Amino acid sequence: MAFCVVSVSHKINKKNLWNQRLLHHCKTMIQNMQRFSGTISQRYQPGGDFSWFRFFCPPLIEKSLAAACSITIFTFCIFFILFVVAAFISSFFFSSHFNYRKTPRPIVFPLKCPAGNLSRSCPGSYPITFDTVDSEGKPAVCPDYFRWIHEDLKPWEGTGISRDMVERARRSAHFRLVIVKGKAYIEKYKKSIQTRDVFTIWGILQLLRRYPGKLPDLELMFDCGDRPVIKSDDHRGPNAAQAPPPPPLFRYCGDRWTLDVVFPDWSFWGWTEINMKPWGNVLRDIKEGSSKTKWMEKEPYAYWKGNPLVAETRRDLLTCNVSDGQDWNARLFVQDWMHEAQQGYKQSDVSKQCTHRYKIYIEGWAWSVSEKYILACDSVTLVVKPHYYDFFMRSLQPMHHYWPIKDNDKCSSIAQAIGRAGSDFIQEELKMDYVYDYMFHLLNEYAKLLRFEPSIPKGAEEVCAETMACPAEGVEKRFMMESLVNAPSVTAPCSLPPPYDPQNLAAFLRTKMNSMKQVERWEKKYWKNSTRTF
Repeated sequence: MAFCVVSVSHKINKKNLWNQRLLHHCKTMIQNMQRFSGTISQRYQPGGDFSWFRFFCPPLIEKSLAAACSITIFTFCIFFILFVVAAFISSFFFSSHFNYRKTPRPIVFPLKCPAGNLSRSCPGSYPITFDTVDSEGKPAVCPDYFRWIHEDLKPWEGTGISRDMVERARRSAHFRLVIVKGKAYIEKYKKSIQTRDVFTIWGILQLLRRYPGKLPDLELMFDCGDRPVIKSDDHRGPNAAQAPPPPPLFRYCGDRWTLDVVFPDWSFWGWTEINMKPWGNVLRDIKEGSSKTKWMEKEPYAYWKGNPLVAETRRDLLTCNVSDGQDWNARLFVQDWMHEAQQGYKQSDVSKQCTHRYKIYIEGWAWSVSEKYILACDSVTLVVKPHYYDFFMRSLQPMHHYWPIKDNDKCSSIAQAIGRAGSDFIQEELKMDYVYDYMFHLLNEYAKLLRFEPSIPKGAEEVCAETMACPAEGVEKRFMMESLVNAPSVTAPCSLPPPYDPQNLAAFLRTKMNSMKQVERWEKKYWKNSTRTF
């Protein structure tokens, strides 16, 4: 080893400062090799002799080692310097020119409730504007059911909406909503059933907190009742010439004979009277509950639980229940909400009602809130032919998202696929993000049609999260806090898809009708060929 060191030292020019440094590093490296080889020698050779290394280190190899040492260290230093310079330049360049691409963290604005929680004023600390960013320059396209926004507002496409039209909707409205400069004002006319109006208003306030400064000034009337009331026959056909344009009235559902504007219902932010948590929490619980049992391991029956007193059609459904004389493969239960309240709502947890292969959706007095909870399970939803629709149901296709008969146990493979399709639709396309975006686009498109400047009525009061949540108590306060939007969204709403063109809409509706007729034919054939006796 010493001979190698001498050879290396003679080969390196000591007069050159750079070579002196190379010599130093090379000596250090070889000294380390000596120490390492000594350790190996002591461990594996008697007496510590390292003669085997000298045998394999003739002069030619020694010279090669010296040259390799110089070249290796020189190359290493050059590459190290280049690496440091490149890292510095790239860090400076990206930080200087591409910092705007970074998604900012949400800025949290908690509620500010004064002592006593009796706030009757809005603090003004929440931002009235907030910039949003998108990682790819433009937001994703909204789900397909957003197209129905255009259809719902089509009656005013040619005329716009005048103040007189809005005022004519007052006769059945529960409240007037006015948004001016990002602030909300409510003029109440009558109390709604339970807390529908409270949580509808609360939901709109959360939209303003999610997208501050993004909504234009607007003014609208809202009806919290069940059934739509703006009859299309009064404003179309032979009556259109004599009747004024329809008044725009917002509500939770519509049907083919009316022109009410459909809006997400109050239960997305909680239904206190039946202890139904805000939708974001319920959706997560249902997904977790559904995953506990595979579809083939579920009870092979059609399940329904609800209040039959609200509609004759539900009382008729109960005749399909299992009895001593017949079994229609249905397991139907009456929901007694008074008894359930006394028992602490232990038997009404919807996340624990996904244990049957089939679940039945049937309307009540009008459309039913239960629809989204039933569809969220990965069970097959059997939909009793509905007369009403909410804001998302019109995009659901029979035989894809649901099965349009009361009870049917054939084509199990198709049925299982339907269960997943319906559940995936609810879990992915009816998240609260999309509920807010639907509200956002609906109100924006509505505001574009206004032909007057919205103003704050004398009897209206400014409302905000503080004026509603701070004085609230019990379950109502808990649900408000659970559904509170704590920070503006750092991303923009999804992009509203264009309206249906007449041909595509006709084709969509025709496909839907044909699917339902096909199922009816299968059902008739099944019962005709059935030899089943009871």
